[in-house]
Amino acid sequence: MALYLLYESASGYSLLLAHGLDEIGQNSEAVRSSVLDLNRFGKVVKLVAFNPFESALDALNQCNSVSEGIMTDELRNFLELNLPKVKDSKKAKFSLGVAEPKIGSHISEVTKIPCQSNEFVLELLRGVRLHFDRFIKDLKPGDLEKAQLGLGHSYSRAKVKFNVNRVDNMVIQAIFLLDTLDKDINSFSMRVREWYSWHFPELVKIVNENYLYSKVAKYIEDRSNLSEDNIPGLTDIIGDEDKAKEIVEAAKASMGQELSPIDLINVQQFAQRVMDLSDYRKKLYEYLVTKMNDIAPNLAALIGEVVGARLISHAGSLTNLAKCPSSTLQILGAEKALFRALKTKGNTPKYGLIFHSSFIGRASTRNKGRMARYLANKCSIASRIDCFSDRGSTIFGEKLKEQVEERLDFYDKGVAPRKNIDVMKSAIESSENKDNMEEEEPTGASVKKSKKKKSKSAGAEDAEAMVEDKSTGAADGEAEEEPRSEKKKKKRKSVDEVKGVDKANVVLSTEDAASARKKKKKKSKDGAEEELQAVKEIKKKR
Repeated sequence: MALYLLYESASGYSLLLAHGLDEIGQNSEAVRSSVLDLNRFGKVVKLVAFNPFESALDALNQCNSVSEGIMTDELRNFLELNLPKVKDSKKAKFSLGVAEPKIGSHISEVTKIPCQSNEFVLELLRGVRLHFDRFIKDLKPGDLEKAQLGLGHSYSRAKVKFNVNRVDNMVIQAIFLLDTLDKDINSFSMRVREWYSWHFPELVKIVNENYLYSKVAKYIEDRSNLSEDNIPGLTDIIGDEDKAKEIVEAAKASMGQELSPIDLINVQQFAQRVMDLSDYRKKLYEYLVTKMNDIAPNLAALIGEVVGARLISHAGSLTNLAKCPSSTLQILGAEKALFRALKTKGNTPKYGLIFHSSFIGRASTRNKGRMARYLANKCSIASRIDCFSDRGSTIFGEKLKEQVEERLDFYDKGVAPRKNIDVMKSAIESSENKDNMEEEEPTGASVKKSKKKKSKSAGAEDAEAMVEDKSTGAADGEAEEEPRSEKKKKKRKSVDEVKGVDKANVVLSTEDAASARKKKKKKSKDGAEEELQAVKEIKKKR
């Protein structure tokens, strides 16, 4: 049986015929040893046909199709033209060797060409790849390498499918910076307190918050200049007039030391830096919330933006977090405690970073482990939905959060929660309804526009008809307008006749109408009597 080889290169498709395989051997080891020798390998494998790609874009499309196991029309035409034809009733006397089993199965299904992909075929294709530039004479040295490099870059760029809005590295850097800022702001605020307390020690007990302390210290500057005129300004900063008066009274009897103007300037500058860092921390938190809603909306809706970002940063990426089982996600961040417990044969930790969620804090001490296991399960589902879904929505995250709330009620009050299947069905239905609503919005707008156009066109036609009636008259109108004009004339005649009729005739017409009503009443009574008689007869028969 003849063996044909299909080789997909960066420059085009090539079909080769392997004959005289006895010279190099029928097993893969013999082929592997003879591949390096071009004289022996060239006698066995010969080029039958070569189909170059039209452009770099065509090469990329063909490469994508081959990698996904799809046979393109170009490849099908190339094989049907150059391979022997196979009759429906008879078996093929040849086989086609391919490198990818997926595309081989697709070729055999569509064209009925028998395909094979094994170690022996792969070794032959390796030899073809090694000596490919010798098989095709028109190729210049360096052309094949350039084609391979360009196709490799374009293929990898298209395969990655880079989405700017879903870069989880931004979330990782933002949460790291947020944690660093929290530590720095706390340490700097303590330094401001210690530094300014040398001048005004009583302020620490009155103002406890770090940001407000820095703001007040910058406003006061020298305590000796503080008077009752500064109470409105202090009230605007603190938001409490009693505290503002207390600060003024404490400044009058303060036990602090006097500071030189240069020292005060340095304290004010450092307090301003702490305030700027606090403001930047707020902006960074808002940025983190928006990025989490873009990257992992369901995870953020379930467990919160900060805890979700910490889970992603600890796992390395959203994909790594989605690959983690729920048991790993549950103790993510407690690796030291886990290995210490394994080493000492003690109790393993129940939770890691997931402990910072509000659900674990709300659960009782007895149920914290159960709640952590259940929450880790739902977080694993939410991260997988966020990672592998095309459209981002918070529907599944909200439904999973409802399930966690129901489980909390079940542990506390004994209320039975809903089944997971019912919740997921409702989530899928709501997401489908949302998609349908989004699709209907543009169609509804187009329908409104078309209605407006129709109304405008109808109005224009009516106006044209009025103009024609005025200009041409009833005699020159269309065939449909003629009967209308005749009816109008008849109505006018009847009105004139009615006006000329005497009052006696009018009275007669009213009498006729009354007699007609009486006749109708008699007919209705007769019909009712007949129905009653028919019912009585049926009862007698029974």
